[in-house]
Amino acid sequence: MKLIFLGATQTVTGSKFLVEDGQYSFLVDCGLFQGYKWLRERNWQPQAFAIEKLDAVVLTHAHIDHSGYIPRLYQQGYRGPVYCHHATRDLCGILLPDSGRIQEEDALFYARHKLGKHARPEPLYDGETAERCLELFQPVDFGEQFAVGNSRIHLQSAGHILGAGSAILENSGVRVGFSGDVGRPHDLIMRPPQPLPELDLLLLESTYGDRLHPQVDIPAQLAEIINDTVSNGGVLLIPSFAVGRAQALQHLLVTLIDRGAIPELPIFLDSPMAIDVSDIYCRYADQHRLTPEDCQRMQRGITYTHSVADSKALEDIRYPHIIIAGSGMATGGRILHHMKRLLPNHRTTLLFTGYQAGGTRGALLSGGGLSVKIHGEQVPCKARIEMIEGLSAHADYGELCDWLQQSKMQAETPIQLVHGEPDAADALRFYLKEHTKFHPVVAEYRQVLHL
Repeated sequence: MKLIFLGATQTVTGSKFLVEDGQYSFLVDCGLFQGYKWLRERNWQPQAFAIEKLDAVVLTHAHIDHSGYIPRLYQQGYRGPVYCHHATRDLCGILLPDSGRIQEEDALFYARHKLGKHARPEPLYDGETAERCLELFQPVDFGEQFAVGNSRIHLQSAGHILGAGSAILENSGVRVGFSGDVGRPHDLIMRPPQPLPELDLLLLESTYGDRLHPQVDIPAQLAEIINDTVSNGGVLLIPSFAVGRAQALQHLLVTLIDRGAIPELPIFLDSPMAIDVSDIYCRYADQHRLTPEDCQRMQRGITYTHSVADSKALEDIRYPHIIIAGSGMATGGRILHHMKRLLPNHRTTLLFTGYQAGGTRGALLSGGGLSVKIHGEQVPCKARIEMIEGLSAHADYGELCDWLQQSKMQAETPIQLVHGEPDAADALRFYLKEHTKFHPVVAEYRQVLHL
């Protein structure tokens, strides 16, 4: 059996691993490269395998850096199965078409403004192609075994987000584990990741390999920010990711109201995607910590603004309220319209609840920026900027270490570190070598392992 690393090596994007056994070949994850241009260009390069000979795709979870290349495969003729958890299929039904539409909009923008070297810029794929590729998805339960040629595969819960799993495959007496993105033991919504079985090789994510999450009282911190904003007569704006983060915030806010920690003020979820994702989380109440009652309370206590007209109507509210909207790093979405209107007001609070990548509006403002460009205009920022850390859905290096210690893996089990920037991957390599029985190495792009 041969394993080829086609993505998520010394970067946190483009997760893609090709498994070949001489007769059959399949991908574990099929993600889109994002971020730097030199990485994004890989999406356009010819693949290192024949698409017509690809037998299957196995998805660990729905995030675009793990699933976002599937429509491109479909566009190039792939018609095999895509195995994943049921919830992953439902989330991909939202995320993949949205990815296609964004690429269409980007191509139109580049053409209109004559940007780039192409006279007629084209999207990698469009929304319609992303819709059609969903017909390939074949959902499975956690623990349900399925076959791809000579390989027997199953998914086990990895926490992180709804439907996220680690893929375990067995072929000719060799057992390989693909961690996917690993969740946290005390996540607000998701349950702890299931310990790994005995393996002959593990591909382990290293996203937070150089960081420990801060030990903070998140509800108390959030309540203080809200109460300060209300006492100033202002509005709280929260840029949020649609999957996981928006649901955690909703649960936190209604819980604080129920406890009397904050006043019962209006809360709006102004993100059609996050609204749809919230519905999916409520349909899979057996897969996370929230009870059906928690889900009902969350949806009852938050006003969902579906239409553009509903979103614009929020401008007329003159008393304190909370708006949650995408995107999480303020790179797009409805949050930009609210920021453009409210950032010049000193009574406004803009609250970031997650990592802000370099070059984003979120990074600029959280770093002390006095203005930000929105829709071509430079908008002055007089708002109070706050940050709450600790809501990440990725295990840090201590939590990854504990998770490995709970597994049945032997000291000699090889570990290849993937899905991490170079500094993070190498820091995790050093930490695990010093504090555990394992001796991992950092995987390289297009590296080939023979098992």
